[in-house]
Amino acid sequence: MSNNNKILVGQIGAAHGIKGHVRISAHTQDPLAIGSYGPLDTDRPGLTVTLSKLRMHKTVVVAQVKGINDRTAAEALNGVNLFIDRDKLPEPEDEDDFYHADLIGLEARLDTGVVIGKVSALPNFGAGDLLEVRDPQSGDTFLYPFTKAVVPEIDIAGGYLTIVVPLDAEEGEEEPD
Repeated sequence: MSNNNKILVGQIGAAHGIKGHVRISAHTQDPLAIGSYGPLDTDRPGLTVTLSKLRMHKTVVVAQVKGINDRTAAEALNGVNLFIDRDKLPEPEDEDDFYHADLIGLEARLDTGVVIGKVSALPNFGAGDLLEVRDPQSGDTFLYPFTKAVVPEIDIAGGYLTIVVPLDAEEGEEEPD
């Protein structure tokens, strides 16, 4: 989407059943909360969806999309991304909580002040969130644990965060004697 005020909150997957329900991979802390934001914008021009009858099914949300009443119509929505305006999201309650979208694009600085790149993603491969920092000159990316010890300062208004490189990363891949 061209509007960076839009936040990706989920993606429609396969149809579920024959009555027009769809599976949704929700990117909200509470997966069922995706239905509480009202009509959702999509990455298909002119398509806005409203969800109802939400329930959890294993790891996905199953929902009815307003106006979709059969499996064929539900299958046509497979792969559609769902967005809301950033201003519809509540502000984080804790000063240590952040929306990923607010961190993407922040300048990453070492604790010495040296700029090492910009935050390009926040992947999570199962052991916790990571910060992916892309060096603009080389295009290389580096992953850092997104913990208070490694990222002690985040200044969204200032447009940067500070990274303290873990000691074992500085030492390289040498084997102990």
